[in-house]
Amino acid sequence: MADLLPVLLDALPIIARVTGGYATVTDRTGMRLKTVDSEGREVVDFKGRIFELAKHAAQTEKVEAGPSQVVASAEAWALPLGEYVLCASNFERLKRDEQLYESLKQALPFIARVAGGEAVLFDAEGRRTASVGFEGLDNFRFIGRVSEAAKRAMQSQRPVIGESTSEAGAIAVRIPITQSFGFGFNNEHGVQRQRKLIEEVKKFQYARYNFTDIVGNSETIQKVKSMAAFVSRGVSSILIYGETGTGKELFAQSIHNHSDRRSKPFVAINCGAMPASIVESYLFGYEEGAFTGAKKHGSPGAFEQADGGTIFLDELSEMDFNLQSKLLRVLQEREVTRIGGVKPLRIDVRVIAATNRDLAEMVRSGRFREDLYYRLNVVQIKVPPLRERADDIPDLVRALINRFNKLLGKFIIGISDAALSRLCSYSWPGNVRELQNCIEYAMNVIGVNDNIIEIEHLPHYLQNEHTPKKQPMASLAEVVAAAERESIVRALKLTNGAKKEAAQLLGISTTTLWRKMVDLEIVKEDIS
Repeated sequence: MADLLPVLLDALPIIARVTGGYATVTDRTGMRLKTVDSEGREVVDFKGRIFELAKHAAQTEKVEAGPSQVVASAEAWALPLGEYVLCASNFERLKRDEQLYESLKQALPFIARVAGGEAVLFDAEGRRTASVGFEGLDNFRFIGRVSEAAKRAMQSQRPVIGESTSEAGAIAVRIPITQSFGFGFNNEHGVQRQRKLIEEVKKFQYARYNFTDIVGNSETIQKVKSMAAFVSRGVSSILIYGETGTGKELFAQSIHNHSDRRSKPFVAINCGAMPASIVESYLFGYEEGAFTGAKKHGSPGAFEQADGGTIFLDELSEMDFNLQSKLLRVLQEREVTRIGGVKPLRIDVRVIAATNRDLAEMVRSGRFREDLYYRLNVVQIKVPPLRERADDIPDLVRALINRFNKLLGKFIIGISDAALSRLCSYSWPGNVRELQNCIEYAMNVIGVNDNIIEIEHLPHYLQNEHTPKKQPMASLAEVVAAAERESIVRALKLTNGAKKEAAQLLGISTTTLWRKMVDLEIVKEDIS
């Protein structure tokens, strides 16, 4: 046994590395002869100290297990071997696990935001020990709640993926990280947002505008209105072109209300406001069980809902390329098959589409299907930008003042010649929508004792008398983007950053506002 000590001392680094902690050799009194860490380095401070667990193992001549002498939460074992006792603990592995737990806990807000829902940590029993929601805030009310799926994941030490227990249609993932804790997340917020998007779209399943609501007596706008009224009696598809803010949906609704389909549904869908998967289910509908969260008995799609009437596809250029082929089949066959279904349904729907982009150029660059382009571009209507119908600005201003008098409870009787001249000299890259925001801004800031809009009531960027009629531009897209950015920033400032209210002022959905803020790089500092 005299030769045993060198063998044990040589084995300490290997034992320490494997067990993930300290390894030591003591004599039968429990006094440490040598201790090394998991890196194989000797811990000289421990030399000569008594390890009670080793002393007890020597006395009983049995293997003993118990708490580590360094950290009570760590485990240790002691094996008597003749005149010596070999010991090891998992102290360092436990320390690494704790560091990993803390790192994951700090990352929960970012994980929750990326996943679009709740991110959690749970213990070996599946009990939540940390929970963060999509907004990055702690969900203290969820702490201590036990998830049976998380418990199964910890018991099997394998990931468990399934439906969320708190939001129908959401998916939850539970992943064991160590024997003592696991990590999970779900997409509940994303599912809720998608459901709200669909409900928001459904609010606009009617047409309330007519050609008389399209203000303007200029030759330019009168020609477009005349052509739109003429083709409204037909059945062919119509493609409406126009820059952002020109009023393309007003024309779509007016065409429907001027047609023989006026008593039938008008269903509008914004192809750029929702993910492709949501657009597909909303367009074509789905059968029961078609996907997780599908309603019992399924749901009819927009084409079914618009049967006999008109379907309006706004922002057509943003439609997913793969979805374009499915839309083409519906238009060619005049029938639609629900997702998860096998039986096609005959439909009678007129399609009106709108875009602010050059679809012909998108076809040439391979970003839009050529066959779908020709199928939709049977009748083409181009809505002119406001700078090409500047003679209509006075009429538009008067109509907008009347509208906002009713909405805002104001008593504005007109606009000064100087202010009107300033509006007429501006190029309006944001078109009628920008003019609308301008007048609404003026009527919000005008004094209670004033009843005439003056130059000082206009947005700051219009108060400069040198505001050019034609501003230099690198491209039309850049000018439109700049106008959109300016309009969005102004709306956010007016609503103190409230995005829902700002979206209502701009006449767009909250989702579209979020997307444009990202695209146009609008940050908090821009609206403060």
